[in-house]
Amino acid sequence: MTLGLKSTLRSMVFCGWYMRIGELAKISGLAASRIRFYEASGLIQSVERKSNGYRDYTPGTEAVLEIIKGAQAAGFSLEEIRQLMPRSAGGWQHDELLSGLKHKVEEIEVLQQRLAQNKAQLLNVIKGIEGKPEGMACAENAQMLINRLREEGGAPASSTKKSARRAPRA
Repeated sequence: MTLGLKSTLRSMVFCGWYMRIGELAKISGLAASRIRFYEASGLIQSVERKSNGYRDYTPGTEAVLEIIKGAQAAGFSLEEIRQLMPRSAGGWQHDELLSGLKHKVEEIEVLQQRLAQNKAQLLNVIKGIEGKPEGMACAENAQMLINRLREEGGAPASSTKKSARRAPRA
């Protein structure tokens, strides 16, 4: 058993199976300030301060922090996580949780489609830049690429507005 784990177990026993914020931070890999933020935001249950001013957290808080970290890594916003988290321990709402997770998958699929379109567009621009006809000025080639993008419906709005306002450079 490592020294850190022994220390944690010892303190959990002496604190009546509670952890202080520093220990919870060490175990979870989160800064104490982040844990306090999650508590203030209602993502983890508030704990009362003891007479000595310390916050004591239950071991279950670590599991909740892992869920929050995993959900953030999966792209959930803190507000989305807050809506999916149970109001009390063991209060998971099956249908709401399942619906929220499926909705996030749909959002990811839409994002993937948009990213694939953006990638294809960028690859076409790269191809157009690399395939610049010999002797053609870069500005002329760029204008040709912008016109092609407009025709295909893929020109960025800012490029369209800028090119419409001023004449192409000679």
